[in-house]
Amino acid sequence: MSNWTSLWYVWLILLTVFLLLLCGITASCIKFCCRKKRPPVETFSRHPCDLTVIAIDSDSTAHSTVT
Repeated sequence: MSNWTSLWYVWLILLTVFLLLLCGITASCIKFCCRKKRPPVETFSRHPCDLTVIAIDSDSTAHSTVT
């Protein structure tokens, strides 16, 4: 078996994984804390929508040109 101190690349990989994990946990905590402090954002606007309905009879000229 090799000595663990001579396997520098193993320590480098472990350090990289640990730093990535630490950055992920820190980012999650910051995102969670910022979300609690901000007022909730309204997802749907309360403006009424205008809806126009055009009725077409079967006898009208518009219907015959469409079909």
